[in-house]
Amino acid sequence: MTTTTPAHPSGAAPNAAPGDLTADEFAERLAPMRREILAHCYRMTGSVHDAEDMLQETYLRAWRAMRGFENRSSLRTWVFRIATNTCLTHLEGRRRRPLPTGLGAPAADPRDQPREDLGTPWLEPLPDALVWAQPPVDPAETTVHRDSVRLAFVAALQHLTAQQRAVLLLRDVLAWSAAEVADALDLSVAAVNSTLQRARAHMANVHHLTPMEPTDPRHRALVERYVAAFEAYDVAAIVDLLAADVVWEMPPFPGWYTGPQAVGELIGTWCPAQGPGDMRMVPTAANGLPAFAMYMRDAQGRHAAFQVQQVTVTDDGVRHVTVWFGAELFARFGLPAHLD
Repeated sequence: MTTTTPAHPSGAAPNAAPGDLTADEFAERLAPMRREILAHCYRMTGSVHDAEDMLQETYLRAWRAMRGFENRSSLRTWVFRIATNTCLTHLEGRRRRPLPTGLGAPAADPRDQPREDLGTPWLEPLPDALVWAQPPVDPAETTVHRDSVRLAFVAALQHLTAQQRAVLLLRDVLAWSAAEVADALDLSVAAVNSTLQRARAHMANVHHLTPMEPTDPRHRALVERYVAAFEAYDVAAIVDLLAADVVWEMPPFPGWYTGPQAVGELIGTWCPAQGPGDMRMVPTAANGLPAFAMYMRDAQGRHAAFQVQQVTVTDDGVRHVTVWFGAELFARFGLPAHLD
């Protein structure tokens, strides 16, 4: 699935003109919103793949409905209304996308071999490059926007119904009025307000860390030591860098682990690395935070795509690590399948 704006919406002739716009003009007007719409669809679905599909479907629906756009609202509001309802239709009958910590099970025993659960649709990471191609004009606005796609926030959204999710995002992230949300979702204003109240209560009951980007030099140094420890396969050094309440989770494995000793035993027992140099970490970014693509030395001696880690640090050490497996992730992050 492409992540670029289609030059001509599917099925439209190059010079077709719903309303007063040609296909080229229509695509040009919507192009500045593409990344925002993609982020919105990601918050709704918890999947980059699904968000890209919903983005394309939104453009197609908008093109087909353009004759009915009467400028009673802004073009942006109208398009986001279409995107939200497109996502709601997509989510009908679908299971939520959790992280392992969201399943409600206790922490796993690191001595037990992790077992994959490929039947669960897991929450996916959002590569920063899909949303932020260039530095922001206003850093304050960017902070708010980045917070809205933090992994912890999106994971917490998965505890809501699809309608609660839509109402919360339209009201609290996009800052729509209750009347605008009611009109978009075909609800009464009273229903919107009660749904928002329930959604906020659910979110408050879901414990989630709100991490900040490690701009502090101490935090950056901690991340650098963490990477060096992995590349040296120094498990003791890794353990020393972990906070006392560290959490480690790695979909598609449903087990999650807490505490430095448990995480250290997990890595020391089940990591396929044999010694220094077997692992190489390439910096990237996901959900507005640092992430690292790990390449593992294979039987042919090449470093092959293995996993992507998102690392959250605090003054107390590495607080949370979420690990995703699958070579297909690397292409999404614009990374090669092998390192030279």
